[in-house]
Amino acid sequence: MARGRNRRTAVKKPGETVHRLRRAVALLLPTVITLAAIAGAGWATWEYGVRGDLLRIREIRYTGLTQVTAAALAELSPIRPGDHLLLSETEVMARALLRNPWVATVEVHRRLPPALDVVVTERQAAALVDLGGLYLVDPTGRVFKRAAPGDGLDLPVVTGLIREAFEARRDDAGEELRLRSALGLLGRWREAGLERRAAVSEVHLDPVLGTTVYAGDDGMEIRLGQGDLPRKLERLDVLLARLETDGVQGEVIHLDNRRHPDWVAVRVKGRMGVVDVRGPRGP
Repeated sequence: MARGRNRRTAVKKPGETVHRLRRAVALLLPTVITLAAIAGAGWATWEYGVRGDLLRIREIRYTGLTQVTAAALAELSPIRPGDHLLLSETEVMARALLRNPWVATVEVHRRLPPALDVVVTERQAAALVDLGGLYLVDPTGRVFKRAAPGDGLDLPVVTGLIREAFEARRDDAGEELRLRSALGLLGRWREAGLERRAAVSEVHLDPVLGTTVYAGDDGMEIRLGQGDLPRKLERLDVLLARLETDGVQGEVIHLDNRRHPDWVAVRVKGRMGVVDVRGPRGP
């Protein structure tokens, strides 16, 4: 009899089961709602932030351009307006733009509203160099581009270098040093104020005779020879001032007299004369 009573008391009432189910649902419902909200927010983010237009690039702005055009860079760029701002690989874009020979450095910045700011540093052309064709060279001596009519540059030409020798001697930098010496001469020429008297059109390099400059509207030939460039430019400045005062145009000027460096031989319209030129630092 006792066993029967225990068995009857262990039977659960139907109302108790329903009560427990309601309690479990009440405990789980906030979690379910939270998960649903997160899922909904994720879906909305995907729809509007990734698949939608919210973060689509509206504009790509290029700054720092003088020689290269924005259209030319846009052709190289793997990123286009309409691409996703956050999913676009800006480093890949920067590397692609460096393929343009005028471009030295590139920085790409993301902006809001969705846009890309592309800051470009261009190479500066210091001269042309004749290497079996005319090429542009920057102030460091780096030859970076074959010259084209569209470049629109009026620059002095460095001649006397042989293309094959220039390429073959890159390891010991022999020809590159000669090229940099010509660029250094052009810099000193401007610093000495000689540009206003006679702008350089050509710098010719000869391994034996040294450096010869062609300058002025009539292509005056100025033979500098080798070494002692600062003093030679001082003497040249004095001589050009004297010729200008006398209203005389020199045709050939020799500053390469090693025995008498203060003597300058000048040919003026078929006449040859020797002038003792003592610059500001002369004895």
